[in-house]
Amino acid sequence: RDVAEAIERQQQAARTPPSPAERAPTLPSPASGGGEKPPAIPLRGAAAALVKYMEESLQVPTATSFRTVRVDVLDQRRRQLSQSIQAAGRPEKISYTHLIAFAITRAVKDVPSMAVTFDRIDSNPARVARGVHLGLAVDVQRQDGSRMLLVPVIRDADRLDFAAFRDQYETLVSKARTGKLVADELSGATIVLTNPGGIGTVASVPRLMKGQGTIVATGAIGYPPEFTAIAESGLRQLGVSKVMTMTSTYDHRVIQGAESGEFLRRIDELLAGATASTSRFSNRCAWSRRPGSASRYEPSPRRGKRRLPRPRPRKPSCCVRLPPGWPWSRPIGVTDTSPPDSIRWEARRPATPRSIP
Repeated sequence: RDVAEAIERQQQAARTPPSPAERAPTLPSPASGGGEKPPAIPLRGAAAALVKYMEESLQVPTATSFRTVRVDVLDQRRRQLSQSIQAAGRPEKISYTHLIAFAITRAVKDVPSMAVTFDRIDSNPARVARGVHLGLAVDVQRQDGSRMLLVPVIRDADRLDFAAFRDQYETLVSKARTGKLVADELSGATIVLTNPGGIGTVASVPRLMKGQGTIVATGAIGYPPEFTAIAESGLRQLGVSKVMTMTSTYDHRVIQGAESGEFLRRIDELLAGATASTSRFSNRCAWSRRPGSASRYEPSPRRGKRRLPRPRPRKPSCCVRLPPGWPWSRPIGVTDTSPPDSIRWEARRPATPRSIP
């Protein structure tokens, strides 16, 4: 009986609406018009243009390729170049991004489809080759703390040697940070490089703007996560190298995944010391012995046995067979007493493998 009465009281209370005093107060929502509306900041100028470009990028069907590359050779060569320039008393500095961007312009020569863009001519889809115009994504921080993305363009980047390429790179980045870029310097990019790794991002899939063929993103340089707890001396003994993740986001209407993968592979080879005419060179060239000399002694028709010098492994000669303008080459004039106005570069002559006499 008591249970039945309790159930009846609960049902009666549910049918009776609560009084206005018993109702819980509710906060006014901005959409209903109550209270103050949050402040809205209108976007103008470059920020408004960025909104337009991002909305247009939604119409571009893209795909992305990933590749993790070793950077031990890249780091070593960059240090050597910087030391040579400092020894000559010159103010220039060489960064990782300088070398990676230059490698992109050289890799496009082997995979030219990565700089091809999509367009419709007379309502018909078409592939358009407008040249290799490299855009550099620059993160600019304003005085109020807000950030803005600018993409200045190096025209015909594949036709420049490293010295001219670096000069244009630094000029455009400096103009972007000081707000001195003109409209012509911000348009026409066919391939873009962005470097979110500078703030620690490991990998990124950026947006591809309308009229561009490819955008390459580089991640942070560091040891693989599974080795971060090991001391650097121990990592060197284990042969563990620092790595970097690169991504290639491309317009899938005119560029295929195999081309993007080949493009990233070519960049990897160039950063590892390969040249325009060699690839997979690690096993091609090395010191060689005289045929039939399996031991350190070889019979001589006049002196009998003679002792041969101990052969020492030598760096493959392909590693130094470099095209003119490639920064792995020997700098000209940096050790002169009167250095030239701009750094010029010369490819080293390849070391010819010789048999031990």
